Amino acid sequence: GLKPGEARCSAPSTRDIILGDVTPTPATLTEETYEFLGDEDISFDRYLSQDFLDAELDKMWTKVWQWTCREETIPEIGDHMVYDIGDYSFIVVHTEGGYRAYYNSCLHRGTQLRPTGAEGNAQSFRCPYHGWTWSLEGDLIDQPCDWDFPHALPEDFSLPEVQVDTWGGFVFINMDPDCISLNEYLGVLPEHFKNWPIDQRYPICHVEKIFPANWKATQEAFLEAYHILETHPEALPYAGDANAQYDVFGDNISRFVQLLGSPSPHTGDKYSEQDVLEMMGGFPEGTVIPEDSSARHIIAGMAQEAMKQEYGADVSHFSDSETLDSIEYFIFPNMFVFPGVNIPVVYRFRPNGRDPDSCIMDLLFMKPVPDEGPRPEPADIVRLEIEESFSTIEELGGLGYVYDQDTANMNMQQKGFKAAKKRGQTLGNYQEIRTRKFHQTLDKYLNA
Repeated sequence: GLKPGEARCSAPSTRDIILGDVTPTPATLTEETYEFLGDEDISFDRYLSQDFLDAELDKMWTKVWQWTCREETIPEIGDHMVYDIGDYSFIVVHTEGGYRAYYNSCLHRGTQLRPTGAEGNAQSFRCPYHGWTWSLEGDLIDQPCDWDFPHALPEDFSLPEVQVDTWGGFVFINMDPDCISLNEYLGVLPEHFKNWPIDQRYPICHVEKIFPANWKATQEAFLEAYHILETHPEALPYAGDANAQYDVFGDNISRFVQLLGSPSPHTGDKYSEQDVLEMMGGFPEGTVIPEDSSARHIIAGMAQEAMKQEYGADVSHFSDSETLDSIEYFIFPNMFVFPGVNIPVVYRFRPNGRDPDSCIMDLLFMKPVPDEGPRPEPADIVRLEIEESFSTIEELGGLGYVYDQDTANMNMQQKGFKAAKKRGQTLGNYQEIRTRKFHQTLDKYLNA
């Protein structure tokens, strides 16, 4: 018999289908890395308890690399933005010597130097309460009535700062002065993304939305494709789900590869290649698949052509899988990056203050920077409240509706956690392995 974790969907695997594609795919995508990590329930208290969230904020968030903004958000010297995580707050600023991040609190009497959500350009940071002022380099340069502070000398009152580094056009911080480098933290990621230069993409849309659910439960909806069958049934004719591939690369990185242009194994042999082409939509009527081709190849070709027409970017060197599929990498604790051309999104999930029942999701829709001409400006953040729908965001197109389907589940799950007699969630050994790995990595911080 099979050992736990060895069972797989009986349909052709993602790897088999990708290896059979018309275009060859990078080896990184067909490399499989899975191990069985146990099958105990994950306690609901982890999503509900105030003590648990406080421990996460104090023991985990203070020790991990986390992205604050894109480099194009703060392109000029003096450009800055405020990044909040729980009740920690930082000013991330572009200085002559690169990016720096300061604790967003005045060293006089503690007032925030810049309000939550602030971004802009400044040559100094002045406290709105008594006017103490710091340079972009963090030096105290104005201290009204300095005669009254012989015990507060400017050389002892530089703004405390945290570690800053960049990858893929994202600016990351880490509050731990003894942390490992970002490059080491990211494990296989820089190598895997060598041919997917996401620093050469820019957000055409950035949505920030509040959910009435725990940050972990909300992001876990995006760690698996198992929910497509019930949550997104209209996608079954052209989306793989039960045969998706799940990989774990060490503590901090995991991924799935989920096929598009290939029907769900749940549909059996109900849909022909021609049906898949027609149901994905957007093709001239009468488009026929040549003998030596496939629905995936034709859909990928059209997606590449559309990218060239609309964004002036040549992406024809990408394989069918890189162009078409939902390829999603997760970086612990809260970042999701899709390097593919067709679904070029980035997500981030954060607790909303210290509320276990509320979180903030950021969704960036990334497009390639044109091969010629100036780099386009990044989109401004659009903020959606709990009751506001993703469908109101024009740039998301049909994906807005898909995200709304996911949203409905989060709201009901958080309530269900509280109503439950059975006090934990039971995970699939393979399809939900990334969620289990996430909790095991989280525990390493909480138990340290």
